Amino acid sequence: MTATNDSANVVGSPPLVLLALLAGGGLLHLAFPVDLLPDSFPNVIGLPFIVSAIALFMLSVREFSRQGTSVRGSEPASVVVASGPYRFSRNPIYLSMLLLEAGVALMANSAWILAAVAPMFAYLSLGVIVREEGYLSRKFGGEYLRYKTSVRRWI
Repeated sequence: MTATNDSANVVGSPPLVLLALLAGGGLLHLAFPVDLLPDSFPNVIGLPFIVSAIALFMLSVREFSRQGTSVRGSEPASVVVASGPYRFSRNPIYLSMLLLEAGVALMANSAWILAAVAPMFAYLSLGVIVREEGYLSRKFGGEYLRYKTSVRRWI
């Protein structure tokens, strides 16, 4: 992503990193399968994770749209979004990505894809969220700091 003065300048693209980790885990699973659970359980457990992830993502993006600000970390933020899922988590979109990755791992019954949740969490925490928090603190000052102290980073 191109660095600008008025953006969080996050490292990489979270959706692309998610896709790369899912693909990498999937390829490892095809080459060296390591199952998580007996065959009858993964769909029952994985599907609710995926449905929850999609719903949380859609609700989160809707709040950005309602507030008239961009969801992309490479673009300027115009407001602090603190409504909808953002009342409970400062990062519901990133939480939805982790839920989706875990759900896909369960549906695929793949320990490799589940293992990819850890690097995704680390990437989001260190390469994305820390930069976004610094940017929002600089841009919105006390308004963002009050929000940050009243709502948890994840859940």
